[in-house]
Formats: sequence, structure tokens, C-alpha cells
Amino acid sequence: MKDYLMKTYNRKPVSFVRGEGIYLYDDNNKKYIDALCGLAVTSLGHSNKEITEVLESQSSSLIHTSNAFQIEPQQKLAKRLCQLSGMSTAFFCNSGAEAVEASIKIARKFGNDKNVHSPKILVMENSFHGRTMAALSATGSAKSHAGFTPLVDGFVRVPFNDIDSVKEALDLHKDIVAVLLEPIQGEGGIVIPSHGYLYNLREITREKNILLMIDEVQSGFCRTGKWFAHQHENIIPDVITIAKALGNGVPIGACLAANHASDILIPGSHGSTFGGNFLSCSVGLKVLDIMRDQQICINAREMGNLFHNELMKRLSEKKSVVDIRCKGLMIGIELKNDCTTMGGTFLEHGLVVNITKGNIIRMLPPLIINKNQVHDIIDILDKIIE
Repeated sequence: MKDYLMKTYNRKPVSFVRGEGIYLYDDNNKKYIDALCGLAVTSLGHSNKEITEVLESQSSSLIHTSNAFQIEPQQKLAKRLCQLSGMSTAFFCNSGAEAVEASIKIARKFGNDKNVHSPKILVMENSFHGRTMAALSATGSAKSHAGFTPLVDGFVRVPFNDIDSVKEALDLHKDIVAVLLEPIQGEGGIVIPSHGYLYNLREITREKNILLMIDEVQSGFCRTGKWFAHQHENIIPDVITIAKALGNGVPIGACLAANHASDILIPGSHGSTFGGNFLSCSVGLKVLDIMRDQQICINAREMGNLFHNELMKRLSEKKSVVDIRCKGLMIGIELKNDCTTMGGTFLEHGLVVNITKGNIIRMLPPLIINKNQVHDIIDILDKIIE
């Protein structure tokens, strides 16, 4: 049968037809542990009854009107997100890449408003911010850039987790108006910076009167044991980009802003047709309710600690294992050799994971995971890596 899809993905030969909690089932009714949850999207599990009820209720009354009118769920969700993050305003869109695009526009306009000729944004090597042209240009991956030149100008790149390189770049480029980075590099292999790195960045950006913009698309919403990963260092940035887990599978993203970044975008300067509609914002509100009521941040911390301890105990001495990195339920196991083909082996054993950077097993399991399920995952990992 002819496949009419563009060849943009290397799809595995598995077709899932239903999901329950942390489990997926294929068209042969084979059961899998979903230790990826759609790349940190379905953090509250599949077929969550409370979210399903909201989808049914809201879709039966009103799904979409456009942002030309007042949207009450959007206003409520903006308030909740700002209260959780310390931000002042929110712009809603449909994805993480769109949220990053909004942040780049904020930085550009911030610079132009200060009469900076050709304002630039400092970004990190090994980063990932999305696949739209500006987000792609901010991304620190030659592989992602290949074939898409010329890239968008205006980005200065430095090594991640290197404060000295940031200071040098800011001294050299007086037209840098913002710093954009992930608090933990996800696509880059679960790279966790040294404690104090984000705090020092906040101090430097405040001193230089430039924006600190943090991409929490993958790391946000309890994934690391805090509502947002940068909160481990008790800082408040100027801009935060979010998406993924906020909708638990329903497309939604947002760009949150505070301080002088919060009122830079004005009517006519930015927009989104579908962003912040009744359906997605109603689901977002329910996701926040569940995360709060079920103390999901606490579970992510506890299960993350269990993962780390058990992985160190059972895998760290294996010759093929180079490093084990965990922050809450962002987990990376770096292997000595390329393990790209292992994704299929894991599927054969009923486990859904992701291989990134060629040699890193990345796991982003549902935040509702329990101790027994953690041990089930580690048993499979142990068996296959051995």
C-alpha cells in the first residue's frame, strides 16, 4: 500500500491502538511500558479519565472562537501559570517551537526598543529548541541544520555549562540582548549543568540588563521534581517557554514573561489562530489540578531518586555504560558505542524508550509511575544492556 506521508520520521514497525496509565497496547494487543510518554507529553498517563471528561464536556459546548474575543479558560490558565512560575503575562500557542519563536521575537523587539542595531541572542552548543526556522537556528546541532541554510542570523553560540564562555561572549558582542537555554539539555542527552550555573546566569543577565529566557518545554511541569527545572536554583527568569506536558497530548504551548519582557509584545505584533482556545486551555487547567492534587512533583522526585539509585547499583559497573544522568524523571544512560538500533530491541521486550545522540538511552517516563513499574523498567534495561 502506498504511503502518502512525507518521510520525515524513521517510524518503528509498531502501531499502538490504545493506552492505559503508563502502558501502551499495539494492534496485536501486545503490552508495552511507555517510558517515553510521547517525549514528555503524556506525563499523567494515557486515557486519564479526568482529562477525558474535560475533553468531552468542553468539546460539547465550545472548542474555538479565535483570540479576537475573550476566552475565560485562557485567562484562568494564564493566571495559574504565572502564579506557578513568578511570571506576569502569558502568550498561548500550540507547541514548544512556537513558544520559542515568541521568545525570540520578544528578545528582538526588546533589543530594537533599546536602539540596539542588529540585536543578538546568546544560545548554547548541543541545544534543541525546535524545528521552525528561528528555533532551528537557535538549536546547537549541525545535524539539524544540514540542508536548511541559510539559517536565521542573530545567534551567538557558546558551550553549555560554561560561565566563563558566557562572560567572554558578552564582552565581545555588545549587541547581545538575551540568553536562551534549556535548564537541562533533553535532546542533547539529558545534560545537567553544574549547581550554580543558572544562578550565575541570572546574576550576569541582570547586571548586563539583558533577558534570561529558559526553555522548559521538556523539563517543565514536575518532570524534574519541581514545577520548572530552573526553580531548583531559586531563580526567576524573564521569559519561560512551555508546552508538552501542559496538554497531556492536546497541543498547547505558551511563552511566559516577567519584568520588562512582559509587555513588549503589543496588539498586532504577534498572534496565533488556534493558540489558547477553549479546548486546550480547559485541558491545561485540569492538568495543573491533577498535578497539584496528586502531588506529582513529589512523586517525580521520589521515583527519580529510586531510578538513579537502582541504575547506579545495577548498570554503572557495566563496561558498556559510560554515564548515568538523572534529574527527577529526566533520565539518560550514555553507552560507550552507538546504540541506535537498540530502540527496536527494547520494543521487542515491551519497553518504549528513545535513543538520542546515537549512544544515549533517553527516558521520560510518566510522572504517575510507581516503584514496581520503575523496577520493571530497570529489569528490562539490565537485561538488554548486559
